[in-house]
Amino acid sequence: MTSINRRQWHRLTLGCVAAALTPLGGLAGLRRINSRFRGVTLGAQSYSFRDMKLDEMLDAMREIGLGSCELWAGHVEPVELQIRAYTDAKAREELRRWRLQTPLGFFRDVRRKFERAGIEINAYNYSMRDDFTNEELEVGFRQARALGVRVLTSSSNVSMAQRIDSMARRHRMVVGMHNHSRILPDEFATPESFMRALKGTRNIRINLDIGHFVAANFDPLPFIREHHARIVTLHIKDRKRNQGPNVPFGTGDTPIRETLLLLRDNKWGIPANIEYEYKGADTRAEVRRCFEYCKQILLS
Repeated sequence: MTSINRRQWHRLTLGCVAAALTPLGGLAGLRRINSRFRGVTLGAQSYSFRDMKLDEMLDAMREIGLGSCELWAGHVEPVELQIRAYTDAKAREELRRWRLQTPLGFFRDVRRKFERAGIEINAYNYSMRDDFTNEELEVGFRQARALGVRVLTSSSNVSMAQRIDSMARRHRMVVGMHNHSRILPDEFATPESFMRALKGTRNIRINLDIGHFVAANFDPLPFIREHHARIVTLHIKDRKRNQGPNVPFGTGDTPIRETLLLLRDNKWGIPANIEYEYKGADTRAEVRRCFEYCKQILLS
C-alpha cells in the first residue's frame, strides 16, 4: 500500500465522513418505532445487516419494525479495514489511526440519523482486544458517548477486563463482554470465563449470546436467572449443540422461547437483540422472520 502523509490522511478521512453522512432521505420527523412487547425490547445487533451500509440498514430496520439497535462498529468504521486488519498489520494500523483521528462530530451525526429514523441505540459494539493501545480503548468510550449510549459491548479477552474496567469507571459507562463458542483460555465462552472477568471489577457486565452459549454446550437459562442483574444485552440466535451451525430460529437447540419468556415474566429490562447469522436468501426477509418469531412468543 502506498504511504500517505498526515494532510492526505485527514483529507481522505474527512472525505469518507462526508460520504457516509449523506442525508437519509425521507426520514426526518418520523416517530419513534416501538418494538417493545409485554415489557421486552426486541432489537437487532446491526451485524445482522452486515451486507448493507448504514443508511440501508436503518431503512431495513424501519421497514421490519425494529426500534432498538446494538450498533456494530462495522456500520460506522471502514469495514474493509476491519476485515483486512485481522491479517494485515498495515491495515490494522490504518484502522487504529482512523479511530483516533475521526472527529467525534462524525458519531454525533450518526446518532442524529438514528434519531431521525426513530430507532434507539441500546449499545455500541466496539470490540477491544489485547492489541489495543490505551488511546484506542479510550476513544471507544468517547465515541459511545457521542452516539448517546453508556453501554458498550465487546468481543474481548478475559485478561483485558481490568484495563477496560478502569476506563469504564472513569467514563461512568459499562462494558458487556461478548461470548463465542470457542473454548480457549483467554476467550469468553464458559460461565467460568465470565466470572473471572467480573471478579474484582465494578463496570464489567455480560453481553450473553445464547446461541454461542448453547453451541459450547452450556445452558443459558440458569445462567440468566443467576446473573441477570449484570447482563446488559442478549444476542438472540439459534445454534446446534456441540459447536453446531447457526440455523433458522426454532430449528436448533437454543431455548429462544424460554429465554424470551424468562425476560417477560420476570420483567427484566434486558434488550433482546436479534443476530441473524444463518444462511438465508435475503437479509430483510430473514431478519423479519426472526423478529416475527420472537414477537409471537412474547405475545402468546
